[in-house]
Amino acid sequence: MCAEADQYDRVCKGEFASIHGKLDKMDEAIRGNGKPGIQLRLDRLESSHATRSRLVWLVVGAGVTLAVGALWKLVF
Repeated sequence: MCAEADQYDRVCKGEFASIHGKLDKMDEAIRGNGKPGIQLRLDRLESSHATRSRLVWLVVGAGVTLAVGALWKLVF
């Protein structure tokens, strides 16, 4: 039993501390910790994309309407 505890102190304890530190950094990057994290920034990008997509469809719809109106005037 002592050999296992000695191995934990020599090898595993430092490795677990290193992994724990890396996980804390990843968690901070994702959640933000007082500043915008990856999660919030991704949400903002998705919202911006949705707004931009609606605007593009509005412009395309207006352009098609103008083209159809011009064609209608040429035909009649």
